[in-house]
Amino acid sequence: MKFSPIIAIALFFFLTVSSCKQQQEARRPISQTSGSFMKKSVVRNKKLVAGEEDQIKKLMKSNPEVDYIASSKGYWYSYETANEIDTLSPKRGDVVFFDYEIKDLSGAVIYSELELRPQIYYVDKQDIMMGLRDGIKLMHKNEKVNFLFPSHMGFGYHGDNKRIGVNQPLICTVTLHDFKPEAVYKKQLETKSITTVPTLKKAQPDSTPQAAAPIKKAKDTLK
Repeated sequence: MKFSPIIAIALFFFLTVSSCKQQQEARRPISQTSGSFMKKSVVRNKKLVAGEEDQIKKLMKSNPEVDYIASSKGYWYSYETANEIDTLSPKRGDVVFFDYEIKDLSGAVIYSELELRPQIYYVDKQDIMMGLRDGIKLMHKNEKVNFLFPSHMGFGYHGDNKRIGVNQPLICTVTLHDFKPEAVYKKQLETKSITTVPTLKKAQPDSTPQAAAPIKKAKDTLK
């Protein structure tokens, strides 16, 4: 049975349109699956946060003699040393000098203060742990504070790829030594750099010229 050219062309277009329609319909389950995945992910994250908060609350309950303060950002803190005289706290544009130690909720040291010192932080201008970024701005000079951070305020779902595991809540003990405006700190660095330039000795007759020692410049450690 032979088809006329018109019928053949019509059949070709019909098959093409049907195929496109089937491909479009086939995409619907992917979109639905994606939406379902996102909803499940949100539920999992909520359960994870709730589980970590339960661990932290259990720790606080086991230390009734300690006065813990709840932060609006979702972490808790207590003072080992409080400064009730000063009223100023670090703000954006300041440089902070501090030491800190990281422990797990059982109190085991993950990173000691000695390993991490010294810390120099340009407030809100450097990428540091979210909890520290916020917590430091609550402190005064010469204060020592214990922060209890859920993982979302610490290193999150990936850890630090070294000693801190995935979704690991942390205890951070921070000692804030000092802070000052960034402009003041930079001026001090420049002054220190000038005063540490070595004096070149005059070459003595018939002596071998001494190579000039490299100029030592103060370096700012950014972490």
